[in-house]
Amino acid sequence: MKIVIVGAGRAGLEVALHLTRIGHAVTIIDHDEVVTRRASAQHGLVALSGDATIAAVLEEADIAQSDVVVAMLRRDSDNLAVALLARAAGVDRVMVRMRNNAYRPVYAAAGIDRVLSETDLITGSVATAIEHEAIRHAMLLGNGQAIAFELTVPAGSAAAGQTVMDLVKLPGFPTSCVFAALYQADGGVEAARGSAVVQAGTTVLLVSQTIDVAKVVQALTAAATGSS
Repeated sequence: MKIVIVGAGRAGLEVALHLTRIGHAVTIIDHDEVVTRRASAQHGLVALSGDATIAAVLEEADIAQSDVVVAMLRRDSDNLAVALLARAAGVDRVMVRMRNNAYRPVYAAAGIDRVLSETDLITGSVATAIEHEAIRHAMLLGNGQAIAFELTVPAGSAAAGQTVMDLVKLPGFPTSCVFAALYQADGGVEAARGSAVVQAGTTVLLVSQTIDVAKVVQALTAAATGSS
């Protein structure tokens, strides 16, 4: 895909490098000429310097031919301007990084529905990890009422050695929770089919209602009867 990323801060640059490594054609735009020069010289990225809230700068990046435009500037007002200009240029997929939740209805009113909220990401990851030690990574979904998270099944737990089909039948396992994938200790990834066996040390990716996380953690980490 042809992707334009506006904003070459640490996050924007990392996203650009990742997308480039997996084969996409990425152009970054930033107002700081030192940043764009470094991105080009050190990383080989196509980098343009200028104010992306000005239509002429986006036109220089051939934005009308882009498959995706991602606005990752420091101010929501600037990201909104970039998003609206991209839409006006005919770009179908426009994404913005939202800094201030007060802008959520503003983006929605402008028809920008791909909003990446730093607040949601931090809340989902940090707060959930604080509350539940067994959880390694987490991300709030939608309006925060659902959450995706990873949990490693410990040795000696009642869950170890059971199939996904059996696990969802464990006492107290909430019906809102679904298994999305299994990550094995050797790095292998497997679809979470009903017959898949979850061994001790397996990391499971789950999605559930936020209010049910504690029940899921308890069901998958509780010690098996008779284990110490």
